[in-house]
Amino acid sequence: MKVYLVGGAVRDALLGLSVTERDWVVVGADPAAMLERGFLAADATFPVFLHPETGEEYALARREVKRGEGYRGFSVYAGPEVTLEQDLQRRDLTVNAIAQDTQGVLTDPFDGRGDLARGLLRHVSPAFVEDPVRVLRVARFAAKLGRYGFRVAHGTHRLMCAMVERGDMLQLTPERLWREMMKAMQADQPWRFFEVLQRCGALQVLIPAVAGAMGAASARGNAADSPPIAALRRIVPASEAPSLRLAAVLLGCIDAPEETDRLLASIRADRETAQLLRRLVAGRGLCDRAGQGDVDALFELAALWRAFESGTDIGPLVAVCEAQMPGSRLGHCLQVALPAARAVTAADLRRQGLSGAALGRAVGAARREAMSAALGDAGLLT
Repeated sequence: MKVYLVGGAVRDALLGLSVTERDWVVVGADPAAMLERGFLAADATFPVFLHPETGEEYALARREVKRGEGYRGFSVYAGPEVTLEQDLQRRDLTVNAIAQDTQGVLTDPFDGRGDLARGLLRHVSPAFVEDPVRVLRVARFAAKLGRYGFRVAHGTHRLMCAMVERGDMLQLTPERLWREMMKAMQADQPWRFFEVLQRCGALQVLIPAVAGAMGAASARGNAADSPPIAALRRIVPASEAPSLRLAAVLLGCIDAPEETDRLLASIRADRETAQLLRRLVAGRGLCDRAGQGDVDALFELAALWRAFESGTDIGPLVAVCEAQMPGSRLGHCLQVALPAARAVTAADLRRQGLSGAALGRAVGAARREAMSAALGDAGLLT
């Protein structure tokens, strides 16, 4: 039984990047041998086991044969006679098909190290076309490695285009799209995820609203950034939160509020992202005026965001809106106006004998007046 470190851990180490998780492949063993050594079965139908101490995944070397449609349409064989090279051959990209033994010796049958040096994301074999998830993974790795100059190999791009034309993207579930997209949003250049999918035609199938907002794209990309990509580029330095980054893309792709839920459902967005986008869409019409020092717009936007409560974080609102509107003073205006508004409390006015609806109106009027005075003092009042 031999054990090898494989995939992303080897790739990232060769690139000099930090390794956050490690995956292993085991050659010459069967499930009974793994269980005897104390490993825990991680899946009832798949030959993956968890190390009893580290919890890391150890997969038996395996061969796969395409039997049906989609990324689940494979039969898997993981007998002890399966070789390391056979296991590596089933992987998606050459840079992910490098193995390292316990002595540090590398096995690289498909020249992954050469492609690391060339900055190429290249498919291992023609079997790449058998799994539509690989299109998403190529786009995600382009986002992860783009800052190091990596690009999709021409031959791999052609295979991706052929898969789209064949209708393979229709086999992808929204849940799998969401998972790969959110991983890409955590990368250094998340916009490349959408650019790669747009260039091969997959984005028009998967997220038509984003594809339409990006416009036509050639294999070499657009001459200038489209609005969704430009907004994403601007928010990346401001926030590492994947939900905020994705919201910056999606906000500019929604023309009417009723489109919001349809778009969120089509990508199976999580609750956090869904709530964020709905509030952003609801307040979008106020952001431009608020950024110009319009007191009424600032007040309404703060009320929508529940920003009069001292613990409310308005950072997401500011980050996405300023990414959509470069040069906006929204953050500055809110920074000046909110402390003044929060200083107005219902308790102060209640002591004047006000209650009920009259108290609510008085609090609102006092907060508007306080915001106006603060903006005026700072030279920000419209």
